[in-house]
Amino acid sequence: MRIVSWNVNGLRAIHKRDQLLPFIKKYKPDVICLQETKSEEEQLPEELRELDDYEVVFSSSQLRKGYSGTALYSRIPAEDMGEGMGIKKFDEEGRIVWADYGEIVVFGVYFPNGGQGPHRIKYKLEFYEVFLKHTEKLRKKGKKIIFCGDVNTAHHEIDLARPKENVENTGFLPIERAWLDKVEKKGYVDVFRSLNPKKVDMYTYWDMKTRARDRNVGWRIDYFFVSPDLMKDVKDMKILTNEMGSDHCPLMLDLK
Repeated sequence: MRIVSWNVNGLRAIHKRDQLLPFIKKYKPDVICLQETKSEEEQLPEELRELDDYEVVFSSSQLRKGYSGTALYSRIPAEDMGEGMGIKKFDEEGRIVWADYGEIVVFGVYFPNGGQGPHRIKYKLEFYEVFLKHTEKLRKKGKKIIFCGDVNTAHHEIDLARPKENVENTGFLPIERAWLDKVEKKGYVDVFRSLNPKKVDMYTYWDMKTRARDRNVGWRIDYFFVSPDLMKDVKDMKILTNEMGSDHCPLMLDLK
């Protein structure tokens, strides 16, 4: 089972540049989780709404067009596919899509950014807590969990190029990072860091305005987390830093 996660920073834009479908053809993922699609389903061309061999679920922002948005494509038959958590306050921005494969539930999530003031940091932290409670309820029912996407927080100093300069900025605030501590205390495993505990200079996001990618001044804010009972099935996980098309690069998880 191969799962790809990618914040595409505009699904229509990356498709128009012909950078998404060739990527899919190259890597042949079984599940594709996209974040920041910035589009509604009816705005997409047919080749994205009905991608060959894939079932798809979209989640779009109900608050304003061209904002947020997620999608999940699956060529593995799922028992169920859907969006959100059933709570309007946290579903109306189109941030969660999921697929239930019976034993395993996969979530593709575009977690909120804490920018634009204290009210958004508050919303981000509330979203974090509600999402974790949601996945924990599923685990108690016997489900194994994979969640991936743009978490919008770098966990440790190793996860961004300039930690000291950003300790008071959203995305690296102690209160944001504390939630990732809590996730790991619940047993979820940050797959990349588990496989590469000391690997440095590996990032998933770079600021485009400052051409930070050219200098690799980045942040690792995109993740695959799995419940501990799935780590034995992990074959590999890669951060595909050479794949262009967005200010984020894709991640790829391979399971046995």
